Amino acid sequence: MTHRFFPRILLAIGVALFAGTAAQAACYADYKAKQDDPLKLHYGVVQLPDAACDAANSVAPIVAEKIAAGGWTLLNVLGVFGDEGLSERKASAGDYFLRF
Repeated sequence: MTHRFFPRILLAIGVALFAGTAAQAACYADYKAKQDDPLKLHYGVVQLPDAACDAANSVAPIVAEKIAAGGWTLLNVLGVFGDEGLSERKASAGDYFLRF
C-alpha cells in the first residue's frame, strides 16, 4: 500500500523544490550615479536583497545605501530585473557591474 503514496511524495518534493527555487530567484537594479569635485558619472548594476525583489516600494534607498559605501550619490534607478538581464548589461556597467 505504501507504493501508491510514493508518486505523491515525489510530486510534493518536486513542487517544494521548484517553489523554493522560484522564491530565491535573484534580482538586480541598474542605476546611474555621480561623485562631485571633480564630477564623475557611472552606470552600474547591483544585486538586491531577496526582500526587495517582491517589494512594491522603491528600491532606490537600497541602491543609494550600497553605492554610498564607495562615495557615490545615486542619480536614478533605471530598472529592476532578474538573471535574464545581467549579460546584456555587463559590458555597459564595466567596473561597476555588481561592484557594490
